[in-house]
Amino acid sequence: MKNPYATALEMQRQAWEATAGLAEKSQVAPERTETLENAEVGQTPSEVVYEENKLRLLHYESKTEEQYDVPILIVYALINKPYILDLQPDRSVVQTLLEEGFDVYLIDWGEPSKLDRQLSLDDYVNRYIDNCTDVVRERSGQDAINILGYCMGGTMSAMYASLYPEKVKNLGLMAAGLCFAGDGGVLELWGSEEYYDPETVTETFDNVPAEFLDIGFALMDPVANNVTKYVRFYDNVEDEDFVENFARMERWLDEGIDVAGVAYEEFINDIYQENKLYNNELELGGEHVDISNIDMPVLQIVAEYDHLIPPGASKPFNEIISSEDTETLEFATGHIGMSVSSRSHEELWPQVCDWFEARSNGTEESAEPATPDAEDTDVTGGEAGTADLTNGGSPVETGSDSSSQTDLDSVTSPDTETDLDVETSDLQGEDRSDEEIVERGEAEVQEEPTEPGEMNVDEDVVEEVTDVEIESETDDLTDLTGVGQAYAEDLSEAGIDTFDQLAEADTADLAAETGISPSRIEDWIQQAQEQ
Repeated sequence: MKNPYATALEMQRQAWEATAGLAEKSQVAPERTETLENAEVGQTPSEVVYEENKLRLLHYESKTEEQYDVPILIVYALINKPYILDLQPDRSVVQTLLEEGFDVYLIDWGEPSKLDRQLSLDDYVNRYIDNCTDVVRERSGQDAINILGYCMGGTMSAMYASLYPEKVKNLGLMAAGLCFAGDGGVLELWGSEEYYDPETVTETFDNVPAEFLDIGFALMDPVANNVTKYVRFYDNVEDEDFVENFARMERWLDEGIDVAGVAYEEFINDIYQENKLYNNELELGGEHVDISNIDMPVLQIVAEYDHLIPPGASKPFNEIISSEDTETLEFATGHIGMSVSSRSHEELWPQVCDWFEARSNGTEESAEPATPDAEDTDVTGGEAGTADLTNGGSPVETGSDSSSQTDLDSVTSPDTETDLDVETSDLQGEDRSDEEIVERGEAEVQEEPTEPGEMNVDEDVVEEVTDVEIESETDDLTDLTGVGQAYAEDLSEAGIDTFDQLAEADTADLAAETGISPSRIEDWIQQAQEQ
């Protein structure tokens, strides 16, 4: 039994420490308020090279002396402002592409007025995207260009590539909603015909208000969006970098864009409820959007923890198009984390650039993609993404789906993500004995996390095929005092799965990566060192 006097003294000590901490935070409050009010975003220089209605086509100033011949046109989503792709210099998709030598354009849709209520998907795809593509083609002197579509912009990019395949050199689809056959997550459920009628909303508001969508999607994770992120902000208020990142994300979330009424109705009815794009039944302007026309190289970039557009709403699309060069990069982050997290820019985007590079300089490769450590978290702890597809989707494991690769679906379950280099096997296409399978599985399971370009074999798959149990190299972090399941998941997403990894972690770096207060992490590190 604990000494009651010791317990009382401990409670008093904690109260004193909390009071002292509050006093320290109060001292920096004026400075942090100024930081929140003056956060700068979208700083990469650009010029407007084309305008139509509210739309602006931006061309970004190059960062290299020479650029690849084939430019990249980024098709952004219809809600929220596009600077989420250029949030800050060291976490900017636009700047990353520029620094790698690409000529970058981006469609900024602007905000529709009441007069734009009748804008349809036909207008956005056959008119706006096509006009912007033609401008980029003319300026670059290329018959076909690279297109990178983000979320709802990715869905529309797939439509465009189906209708104008001759104008698309390579197609990148980033967190794009393409398949809603039951794996589209909460959004697909909420948007089903049984529960939701989009016409009721548009008849009430004409255009769908951003606030309406923001509230709805915030409810997908109400604790994270309304409690957790503010607790993390309080815990880290003394960290100026954290406050700046928080301020940029909050500004972006607050600057929502309404959605044109008819386009919203069509997207919900045709894409979500009836799954017409995936079923190859969609028509725009009376013309069949035939996805079998998508024969150019296709790269899918999906987020493992994306609750707005789960991987299952994107990945199956590669299996039904005609392209013989398809790849999937799946990274352990959220919907917005793939754009703004530091780990995404360190590990994911170099691979994206390599993929476009290999297909933008006159040569085309069907290369086996690399596999970075599948660990990430966004600067706001994952909650920032919730407002993004509210916006319709504003704006790693790596798998190659090219026809030159053997289909692994017959070996793995749908939930198993494996990157097996079957082409290098001497036994490719042959039946293997159980002993050969065991030997191959044991030889290829790595003890250390893979680096880009290395092979990564899923232990569960090897166990399933060989019945050989492989000991898990993780510890139960919840055994540490103060670490619940939620904190354990945050640590895991930041690459901390064992006591040894936690014991060797840097307090400041891990706090910045997870959004957890440094004092908590320092305590956990001390506990881990004692294990």
